[in-house]
Amino acid sequence: MMNTQAVRFRSLRFELKTGRLGSIFIQGGLLVFTLCDLVQPDNLAEAYQILSDKRNNTILGGCAFLKMGSKRIGTAIDLTNLQLDYIKEQEGFIEIGAMTSLRELETHKLFREYFNGVLPKSVQNIIGVQFRNGVTVGASVYSKYGFSDLITALLALDTEIELYKSGRMPLVDFLKQPKEKDIFVRLWIKKNNRQAAYLSLRKSASDYAVLNVAVSRLGDQWTVVVGARPSVAAIAISASAALAQGTLGVQEIEDAAERASEELAFGTNMRGTADYRKALCRVLVKRGIVEVLQCKSL
Repeated sequence: MMNTQAVRFRSLRFELKTGRLGSIFIQGGLLVFTLCDLVQPDNLAEAYQILSDKRNNTILGGCAFLKMGSKRIGTAIDLTNLQLDYIKEQEGFIEIGAMTSLRELETHKLFREYFNGVLPKSVQNIIGVQFRNGVTVGASVYSKYGFSDLITALLALDTEIELYKSGRMPLVDFLKQPKEKDIFVRLWIKKNNRQAAYLSLRKSASDYAVLNVAVSRLGDQWTVVVGARPSVAAIAISASAALAQGTLGVQEIEDAAERASEELAFGTNMRGTADYRKALCRVLVKRGIVEVLQCKSL
């Protein structure tokens, strides 16, 4: 029998068995993932070079979702030495490093002051505190998870993403691009008086959302975002434009919610059917609009 040794890998605990193929991570008796090598580069250029060397070389985030599969990784690249774990207030922007945890996002004073606390609200119900301490912003956004609560909230704000190879671009453009090898470096969120609301429906407190919605307003400009459809979050362009047309009464709000449910595509999975999600969309978008109308500016 192989010798089994308990080790701590980020905030998650696995059993490590060392054999010919490298490090095999086990949880609950099931094969989780295999690492043939692990490196901690000192700069982004080195990290990108290693990432590009082989097809199965991979950037590690918090590894929270990596354990859901049985992926074989050639060289795992840990960005811990690159000092990307930070939240900074810059001139006109808030900057978030790729290795910042969801828990840091949830508790940081800056995000409780801006945008009606929409970012902390979007992540506060994701499983548990220990889990949020391990999950990173970079991995959550770069992976374009359909169930992501964070992406939905970020899309409702004026958010840009910075990648090592592709540079800086609006988050909405990044989400539309095909996946290619790159390194998520940081997020830039424009500081303004945008008022925002985040809503979701879950079957249990720590489950993934059946559907999530973010609504924001800056002056007469509105943004309606729907995620966990179950595909990745998207902006309801027609609904957003309709809200900018003038005075919003009960009928106008109802119409905008209906537009959002009609213009976006919904799918079926174990958490809900397409029709159920479409009905939820109308309800959550309506509630989001009303909540934003009741928000107070900074």
